[in-house]
Amino acid sequence: MTRTAVDAPPAPAVVGPYSHAVRHGDLLFLSGQAPFHPETGTVVEGGIDAQTRQVFANLGAVLSSAGATFDDVLKANVYLTNLDDFQAVNVIYAEHFTEPYPARTTIGVAGLPLGIVVEIELVAAIPH
Repeated sequence: MTRTAVDAPPAPAVVGPYSHAVRHGDLLFLSGQAPFHPETGTVVEGGIDAQTRQVFANLGAVLSSAGATFDDVLKANVYLTNLDDFQAVNVIYAEHFTEPYPARTTIGVAGLPLGIVVEIELVAAIPH
């Protein structure tokens, strides 16, 4: 197996032993992105809407660094600390994807790092 790490300087720096994304063949596996401001590394303020928008900005930066867009996404995993935020996330999610929508799983979790309320990871196909 050959995997190639994708470094995405416009996205927040990774803070552990992982890559922004890994490419294997025509597939791109993005690490979960959190609502960290790329320049300061701090959590954006403003609740679920602001945090979800920052997550999508960070995901977009990683996709772009790999030569992909949201149109190339096949699968999304959404992690929420409060499933009451499901509809608010859906509104912002729908701003980034068009039909046919990617497959998706949404999971309620007990907690996420640094008190964040949303994290999203993606799998995309790299265009030729």
